[in-house]
This record gives sequence, structure tokens and C-alpha cells, in this order.
Amino acid sequence: MSLLLDEVYDVQHVLDQVRMWSTPATRVVIVTYSRLWRPFIRLAEWLHIKGKVEGENYVPWGEIENMLAIGGFEVTKRLDGVLMPLQVPLLSAFVNRWVAPLPLFRFFCLIRVTVARPLVRDPQPAKSVSIVVAARNEAGHIHDLIDRIPMMCSEQELIFVEGNSTDDTWKVIQEAIAEREASTPFRMLALRQPGKGKGDAVRTGFAAASGEVLMILDADISVPPEELSRFLQAIDQDHCEFANGSRLVYPMDARAMRFLNLIGNKFFGQLFSFLLGQSVRDTLCGTKVLRRSTYERIAANRAYFGDFDPFGDFDLLFGASRLSLKIRDVPVHYKERVYGETNISRFNHGWLLLRMAFYAAKRLKFVG
Repeated sequence: MSLLLDEVYDVQHVLDQVRMWSTPATRVVIVTYSRLWRPFIRLAEWLHIKGKVEGENYVPWGEIENMLAIGGFEVTKRLDGVLMPLQVPLLSAFVNRWVAPLPLFRFFCLIRVTVARPLVRDPQPAKSVSIVVAARNEAGHIHDLIDRIPMMCSEQELIFVEGNSTDDTWKVIQEAIAEREASTPFRMLALRQPGKGKGDAVRTGFAAASGEVLMILDADISVPPEELSRFLQAIDQDHCEFANGSRLVYPMDARAMRFLNLIGNKFFGQLFSFLLGQSVRDTLCGTKVLRRSTYERIAANRAYFGDFDPFGDFDLLFGASRLSLKIRDVPVHYKERVYGETNISRFNHGWLLLRMAFYAAKRLKFVG
């Protein structure tokens, strides 16, 4: 609805009609003018630069979202653009692409794009779930992790994907599965990843998974496995289409996260919330959950971003954002690891994250 709601008599009536025609997969894209620009638009009409339209609404953006909520919609993305509607060679293109989306400047933009999904709230409990655990140098956590995985569905599987370990993680995984296979109520599978990085491990695990809902859980048990059921509840109840773990809500163990890592996590949370167009407090939490059908849609559009993410988290987050899926944080407790050392390098991976952010920004936010 490009500039449509600024011209109709009854915005709520239009939204109600659109809601009747919508399916759960529908995305409503609304483009509206900013009320701040009303005097300049009137001047443009007087100068015959813009066609005159009688009775334009100029409904404030906050009210658009309010009426969407009343009409049974949930906002999944907001984009602001156009600071220079008149074409000035080179300057207009540069300002509208690189300056207009920036914080502060975006509040003065001419238009806003609001994307929303119909809020169905039709519970669809999953019948099966697959939990993918990427394990590198995590031998000391494997047995405890298996014991603590909750039974969430009648059909459930735990998939270990081991890669490039320098300890005996692979051997321990095989032994643990052999020992517990008869007594564990869920299926277990061990794979060795063909490439490197957690992203490759997650994709390998997802390719082998058979569950209706796909889960990612770090092998270090820093996020308690018992809390996975909260993610499944959020997906089952349609509170979101992508459940993202957030470690920055509850108090964490004293040595669970170093101070610089904490600062970095908060910084990247703000940065990626800006890029994604919706709030995501903790993008670096390794626990993420989505339906298989959702993952398949993200994977089908993966070529848009390319193979740029060794972690696997951002490939999913950026893909979800591009499809305007509803992402919601699920608060988790964050515990100190009891075995081994973290596989994250603060400075090397921090620099890599900045590069990834710039790469994704050109495709999600600064699109001209």
C-alpha cells in the first residue's frame, strides 16, 4: 500500500478488509508520508512539482502502528528513507542511500515503510523437534548435555555435529550415544562437519534433521538446555517466527562473560537491531529456534547475502529480516562453562562482526 493510506477516508476500514484477505504468510507493506513534511509537500503542489491530492491524511507513523494492532497485525520491520526528494546529481543518491537511514537523520525522512504480519495466534504445537549441537573441543560437556535435554515433543532428536576438535570430542560423542541410546527417550545422531565454523556445522545438522522445529544449542551448556522449552512455546503459540536467545536480561554467572565481551554484545545488539528493523537485544547468543518451513525459506534466499557468516547466527537473522519475519527475544540464564575455553576470539571475531554488519547493511538498510 504505497501512499494509499494517506488518501483513503477510513484507514481502519481498509486495514480491516486487508486483514480478512490475509493468510498467516501474508506481509502487508505500507508506505506513508511523514507529517513533518506536510508544509513542503503543500509547497511542491503549489509549485506544480507534485500532483495535488485533496484530503490527504498524513497519519502519524505511531498511529499507523496503533491501527495495525487494532486491526490484528503485528509490525515486523520499519524502514525510513528519502531526505532529498528533488534530484540533485550525485548528491541526492548519496544522501538518500547512505545518510537517510542513519539514526537521528531517519526521523526527518519523507517516507516510512512499515511491514506487518497478520496476528493469528492460532496455536500449532509442533509434533517433532530437532536439536542441533555444534561441538568443537567440548568433550567434557557431552554427557551432561545429553542428560539435561528436556523431552519437548513425542518425536525428538539430538544431532551432534563435530568438527576440527583437538581433544577427543568425537570419540566422547560416539561413546555417549552408544551408552545412552537405549535409555534416552529421543533419537541421537553424530555427524562430522565437512567444512569449518559453526555456520557450516549448523547447516550440516539442519540438512540431516527431520524435526518440524529446528533448534540450535551450544555444546558448552552456558545456556541451560532445560530452557529450550521456552523457545518451543514461543514458536508453538505463534508469538514469533524466529526465537532468539537473549543472555542480557537476567544476572549471569560472575565469570560467564568477560567485561569486554559484555560491552561488545550490547554494542552489536544495538547495531543489528538498527539493521534488522526490529529489536534484538543479543544477536550473539547461540540458542536460536525456528520452524523447518521458515528455515527453508531463509535458505532459499541465501544467495542474496552469499556465504559470508562463519557463525551461522547472522545468516539466519539477516535472512529472517529480509523476509520480514517476526523475531522475538527469549530471555535465558547464562552460566559459566565448566570445561575447556571459549572458541570466540574477542578482537578477531569482533572485527569480523563489523565487516559482516557493513556487508549486510548494504543489503538490508542502505539500499537507496
